[in-house]
Amino acid sequence: MRIAIVKLSALGDIVHAMVVLQFIKNFNKEISIDWIVEESYKDLLDSHPDINKVHLINIKQAKDNKSLPALISEIKKVRKLSPYDLVVDMQGLLKSALISRIIPSKVTLGFDKYSSRESISSFFYNQTFNYDYKKNIIERNLAIIKFALGIKSNINIVEKKVPFLYSSRDYLVKDFSAAKKNIIFVLGASYKSKCYPVKNLAELTKLFDANYIAIWGDANERKMADELKYLSPAVNICEKLSIDSIITLISKADLLIGPDTGPTHMAWALDIPSITIFGPTPGFRNTLETKINKIIESDSIVDSKKINKNDDSIKNIKVNDIFKIVCSLLN
Repeated sequence: MRIAIVKLSALGDIVHAMVVLQFIKNFNKEISIDWIVEESYKDLLDSHPDINKVHLINIKQAKDNKSLPALISEIKKVRKLSPYDLVVDMQGLLKSALISRIIPSKVTLGFDKYSSRESISSFFYNQTFNYDYKKNIIERNLAIIKFALGIKSNINIVEKKVPFLYSSRDYLVKDFSAAKKNIIFVLGASYKSKCYPVKNLAELTKLFDANYIAIWGDANERKMADELKYLSPAVNICEKLSIDSIITLISKADLLIGPDTGPTHMAWALDIPSITIFGPTPGFRNTLETKINKIIESDSIVDSKKINKNDDSIKNIKVNDIFKIVCSLLN
């Protein structure tokens, strides 16, 4: 059986979807799995042993450039793929539904109009699945695959999962300490109100004796890193890292602390202790708490379908409350 998974973006969403790979292989090792993804995320998937082929598209680039010829070219690319027995759209957006529909297949499956972020996406599938959009995203991903493959067992792959991110090589990790615990700070996120204040992170470094390492992805996040180092000079700032090298870095850390964003969720995928800090987004939905992966949320009442990007309640989360979790994980 050949299946294709469509999950085009973003980093954290792809990570949360990738757990289904081992779930599928545990059910039937003979199933061949391809993945369709935006090219900028190829490093996340290329080295995964359960993926047969990663197919890259550039829908976002075509959209950003407002180029109809580029868009048509990307559509033709997926139309030429060899036929699949099953295509599963795990994203539930109009663009992912369109791509899923174009891929040659016997069955195109996606969430129904009541379960998708963009309800119009459901019209592009010939089979739909209902699962409340507000439920945990990892639970939703597993549920649609279980439905797609007709799995009747109650296997809980989340509790039994093994680390599932792989880098192409073992990168040299700079700035790590052999004497102290190594704590990674993820500073940025997709928008400002998701970010925990830098001054609060600086305060945290004064409360717990560890080796702190800040990672960043763009110019704005680099400014945040520089501000953090100014306030707490002992903090090490990484050079700009690829997704491939971030996997290696996180896999060797003792703890990662960050907002609701891709690199933070990578710690969960790698079975590395983490603290995810939530403000305007729902912690109960956007990650999975375990014995070593903890969440802390602001007091906002969050609607997962109507995120308020002006909700800056994350700044009200007390440093001491995060400190207590750090102690519980590392002491």
